[in-house]
Amino acid sequence: MQLADFSTSIWSILPAILALGLAIITRRVLLSLSAGIIVGALMLSDGNVLNALSYLKDRVTSLAYSFDENGAFSWNTNNINIILFLLLLGILTSLLTVSGSNRAFAEWAQKRIKGRRGAKIMAACLVFVTFIDDYFHSLAVGAIARPVTDKFRVSRAKLAYILDSTAAPMCVMMPISSWGAYIITLIAGLLAEHSITGYSPIGAFMTMSAMNFYAIFSILMVFVVAYFSFDIGPMARYEKLALERSEQEEEAQSGATGRVRNLVFPIVTLIAVTVAAMMYTGNQALAEAGMPFTVLGAFENTTVGISLVVGGISAVAMITLLIVLERQVNKTEYLKSWVEGMKSMQGAILILCFAWTINKVVGDMETGKYLSGLISGSLNPAYLPALLFLLGAGMAFSTGTSWGTFGIMLPIAASIAVNAAPDLLLPCLSAVMAGAVCGDHCSPVSDTTILSSTGAKCNHMDHVTTQLPYALIVATATSVGYLVVGFTHSGLLGFVVTGGLLAALIFVTKKREAV
Repeated sequence: MQLADFSTSIWSILPAILALGLAIITRRVLLSLSAGIIVGALMLSDGNVLNALSYLKDRVTSLAYSFDENGAFSWNTNNINIILFLLLLGILTSLLTVSGSNRAFAEWAQKRIKGRRGAKIMAACLVFVTFIDDYFHSLAVGAIARPVTDKFRVSRAKLAYILDSTAAPMCVMMPISSWGAYIITLIAGLLAEHSITGYSPIGAFMTMSAMNFYAIFSILMVFVVAYFSFDIGPMARYEKLALERSEQEEEAQSGATGRVRNLVFPIVTLIAVTVAAMMYTGNQALAEAGMPFTVLGAFENTTVGISLVVGGISAVAMITLLIVLERQVNKTEYLKSWVEGMKSMQGAILILCFAWTINKVVGDMETGKYLSGLISGSLNPAYLPALLFLLGAGMAFSTGTSWGTFGIMLPIAASIAVNAAPDLLLPCLSAVMAGAVCGDHCSPVSDTTILSSTGAKCNHMDHVTTQLPYALIVATATSVGYLVVGFTHSGLLGFVVTGGLLAALIFVTKKREAV
């Protein structure tokens, strides 16, 4: 079926804007995503209902499998593996609860963590261990930190914010992560295409990371929020409700007397096996290409989905072994935990599938191509970093994908900068990276946003609305910082201005909230 072309039309943004707007207004995510999907399908089919239904069938089934041009069948292993990992993590969390391990860890932490501030900082600091992948971080740290933050009556919305605002910002700046490896690959291609020899791909990436103001200050904002209880907008209400919560309202725990090691061993197994599997699958890909093994090369070529599933299976096997050895959970409770664990992930999996579907619709509407075409060559080059930041944020917000924004916007930014302002090449590329993470943070249809809600066991729209004020404050300061970089060509001055303005905005916002 020939799809209608919206690549040069403002109507290309309608399905994304409709879904996002309805989600924020109605707080009914699945209904809102459905509306965007249906409207997009009808637009792409020129209003033909039968063609729209056929299009939707193809897009929905492609989430699980597809046929190539020659009719060969293939599974969509990436999506399937992510869903399998979600189910495994649900099972793991349920088994940790029924065995009393979560309770034991919370009680152990309570003796060592003095208050809510310590619980929040502990959750934030775990990113320095789990930065290899944003999905992995949001789900694994959620499972580790949630019993502790619950014990100290930190709201689930605050935990979801901590998870989300440390996941992508850290991953996007680390060369040894799934994000870093992907971006370095794109940079290498761009440097070769434009015959730029002044930087190596890894050197350019590290310089860009140092100018990724949004990512840097998003992480710093998390620690400010955690240490000073900087609660603004809807977050203040959820924190107040959490403080008023009684012991009986906390997450139900099993009567079994667990041990801290029964949580530590499975989580360590999850992390260690996942990293090892990433190295193994990456090394396999390198060997098939006839390339020598390097850590960065392995991360660049790894299969994240399979690695997560292998890590999840290993962690479930470890907690099962510990349960069998200690004989504290009977067979009925054990099997029931599997069912309850998988059920707990139903909502997240549904939202994720709907988000994947609307991302396909938005891709077919060529929303990204339309938005990227808004840049005019007649603009003063000094405005480019700030403009690219805002455009990248808008594209990631609409499409729900940072990686897709990187793929579309980095080549465009490089082409514009090379021709208009070669000295601003790296600031422009860095601005795209920052904008993509910003839009991803704010978008209700972003994978990372959805999985952060899942890891914290927080209502998805509660997380979106409570995180948005913090993201917008950092984005405002970042925009000004990139303006400074554009006019002065100084990354250091842009960093200082961003930090100073962010501090001023935090001070003013805090004063206003106190009134």
